[in-house]
Amino acid sequence: MSSTYAPPVPAIAAAVEPSPSAVSWGAIFAGALAAATLTLTLMLLGSGLGLTMASPWAGESASITTFAVSTVIWLVIVQWLSAGFGGYLTGRLRTKRVGVHSDETFFRDTAHGFMAWAVATLLVAGMLGSAMSSAVGTGVRAASNVASGAAMGASAGAAANAGSGSATDAVSYFVDTLFRPADPARLAAPAGEGDAAAVAQASRILTASAAAGEVSAADRAYLGQLVAVRTGLSPAEATERVNAVLAQAEAAKVKAQKAADTARKAGALFALLGALSLLVGAFVAGVAAAMGGRQRDDDEALYLGMSR
Repeated sequence: MSSTYAPPVPAIAAAVEPSPSAVSWGAIFAGALAAATLTLTLMLLGSGLGLTMASPWAGESASITTFAVSTVIWLVIVQWLSAGFGGYLTGRLRTKRVGVHSDETFFRDTAHGFMAWAVATLLVAGMLGSAMSSAVGTGVRAASNVASGAAMGASAGAAANAGSGSATDAVSYFVDTLFRPADPARLAAPAGEGDAAAVAQASRILTASAAAGEVSAADRAYLGQLVAVRTGLSPAEATERVNAVLAQAEAAKVKAQKAADTARKAGALFALLGALSLLVGAFVAGVAAAMGGRQRDDDEALYLGMSR
């Protein structure tokens, strides 16, 4: 009786388990927490150094451009150190899969470093997001305020809406200068309804002129008449005072525009170079993670060689 030979069936693994995930979230979160903690520490140090650049005394504080550039340089340093530290730690802690090609290992180490940087950036942005948004938006808000005439018109509007002869803020100074009496003894005399009406009219003229960007010839002549009646000056002297005060108001407006433009440029520079610092941090995190992974592999190879 013949029997049919059956070749032996090769042994197959009893249970073919799916390959584990290539992402080591534990290493990513560990590196991200380390990077975020170092970032906060360095940011506090930078805040302390930044306060040394500010001074309430005139001429002793750094300009806003210098302050912005210094801040961005410090942000690059912070990104370099924190991203490098977090990325290297992630690469060292990541579990290397057996049987993976060296090129794939390099890619995975780099990707883990990038992921650690991304998580750390989100953590820091969540804690400091409002402050950063305020800093970036300062220049935009200042520029829009000047563009809408707020440098002079807003304070003038407040004076006109007050309903009394006492103006406020910047326009009040110009109105007081217009109606400053030639004889200081006139200050002791009580102001009448005519004086209050003159102040209100002058305030409205200055407000409208600020919105229009210039004072019309008719308004300029009428202001001269008001000043002459209120102060006792001659028409020529009153006109000269009106021209001087309007020149001061224009100079103040130009100064406010220059300050707003400087703030706008500093805000734009801060935003652009801040984004550049983040890109630097992402690159450094990936490179540091690859270096950490290589050191991990070298240490493992050395340990295996010594254990044989």
